[in-house]
Amino acid sequence: MKNTLKFPFILRATVILLFIWLLYYMLTEFRNYLYPLTLGILFAYLLYPLASRFEAIKVPRIFANIFSILIGLGILYGLIFLLYKQFGLFLADVPNIKETASHNANVIFADIENTFGIETGEVKQQVKEFITNMLSFNNGAGFKTTFGATFNTLFSIFIMPVYIFFLLFYRNKFYEFTLMLVPEKRHKSAEKIIKEINQVTIHYMRGMVTVVAILIVINTLGFTIIGLNHPLFLGLMAALMNFIPYYGTILGYTFPMVFAIFTMDSPSYAFFVLIQFIIVQFTENNILTPNIVGAHVNINPFMIILSITLGGFVWGLPGMFIAIPVITAFRVIGENVEEMKALGYLLGPYGAEEHTITAKKIKRFFKGKSKGK
Repeated sequence: MKNTLKFPFILRATVILLFIWLLYYMLTEFRNYLYPLTLGILFAYLLYPLASRFEAIKVPRIFANIFSILIGLGILYGLIFLLYKQFGLFLADVPNIKETASHNANVIFADIENTFGIETGEVKQQVKEFITNMLSFNNGAGFKTTFGATFNTLFSIFIMPVYIFFLLFYRNKFYEFTLMLVPEKRHKSAEKIIKEINQVTIHYMRGMVTVVAILIVINTLGFTIIGLNHPLFLGLMAALMNFIPYYGTILGYTFPMVFAIFTMDSPSYAFFVLIQFIIVQFTENNILTPNIVGAHVNINPFMIILSITLGGFVWGLPGMFIAIPVITAFRVIGENVEEMKALGYLLGPYGAEEHTITAKKIKRFFKGKSKGK
């Protein structure tokens, strides 16, 4: 009979809190090393199907990886170049935009004061300062504030293609290394976990890229029809933010909405941007993401929101993008490892089925109503 040593709850809680604190310290202290590596892993998953197809037609792995990375970089840098060109056109128009925004702000707050009889002096000044700071790209201050995090980690991002190449090249080695860490009696379970994580991550990355590509077209077309200035630039910015689930559309449409309110000559532009936002949000959440990304993620919405918020708190925008694949990997591990079943249950969508609203329940409800009549 084995005697198990039990520690007091306060001691166990202290050890857990100490571990969480150390983990947070490591993630934040080495963020410029860790998040490019993590992004490299995700993009390696994205390029893996292409690299494997090259290998299937007898292209050596080293060249298959190089060709895949070059194709991926070509698409990425093409998108960056397009965004850069549009941003240049936007910058050239900034003086006119500032003047229009200042005039529109005065008109809007004057209407508020006349209609409701309230003083808006301080609020008006803060809004005008906010608009000025947002559009202060010419002197470099606003540009540094808006894109400073990107420039601070530019070197780390440039190393990502190297990470992707070696991750693809040594993928079998990493697979064997993972199995070596696991007792032999658990190899079958480990192989299942690795296979499922691989499938989910590949499907997720490919799906997100497809969704964003579709949203670039939808947003740009919508802004063009509405008549906003710089529709391609605004459409690109709004769509690219959708790499962040849930928050993406809201963050992406913040700038177009502010732009429409303060730089266009009629409130109708802001109204139509709001209508487009509602349509795009509904389409993305209920049609595009469920059908393209699918149910492979299988995480309940509350845990998704918590993980994205925590990812943003630790690593900023890259952390928000990374959060979903990471938490999905934990869900897969939790569902396949007996000792972590509770974690898999917590992250998964199960446990509240009786309270959820589904198409079947709606049909059953209306059928019951019709029978009652």
